[in-house]
Amino acid sequence: MSYTPRLKEKYAKEIVPALMKEFEYTNPMQVPKLVKICLNQGVGDAITDKKLIDTAVEEMTQVSGQKAVPTKSKLDISNFKLRRGMPIGVRVTLRGNRMYEFLDRLAAVSLPRIRDFKGVNDKGFDGRGNYSMGVPEQIIFPEINIDKINKINGMDINFVTTANTDREAFALLREFGIPFKNQNK
Repeated sequence: MSYTPRLKEKYAKEIVPALMKEFEYTNPMQVPKLVKICLNQGVGDAITDKKLIDTAVEEMTQVSGQKAVPTKSKLDISNFKLRRGMPIGVRVTLRGNRMYEFLDRLAAVSLPRIRDFKGVNDKGFDGRGNYSMGVPEQIIFPEINIDKINKINGMDINFVTTANTDREAFALLREFGIPFKNQNK
């Protein structure tokens, strides 16, 4: 017997019927799906300290469960002492079971650990059914050991869906358990 993530089962058994009823879809294939989750962390101080990129890659790999890769600059900017090809960030793209596992941990464990958390802002939709949010500090993830942190960094999390409108994407992410400030949009 193979392992299926909890949210993947929930999507098939609960979310698809709920969204079909809410948006009056005639076919289950019309229901929007979560395609991928992209994590991105800018490490601007890596220009002066190269070890920051290595620790950021290690932390992002622990958080996502998948090897993160450094991103390199595309331009020369002399005011920032930046040269083309210098590593200035870290990113990872999650798909399939790892994506569902990360989403489950994010909604159930990590987001409630944010200080003074009142819900996720619902203004991060792009008009085409994708959602972006920022996390102020990486220490909200339980995989990261706070004692070994030398610098607190935030990160961007992008949810890419097959939804055509922001309303459909909002309903999909709400059903997955993302705690939005305004639960009805």
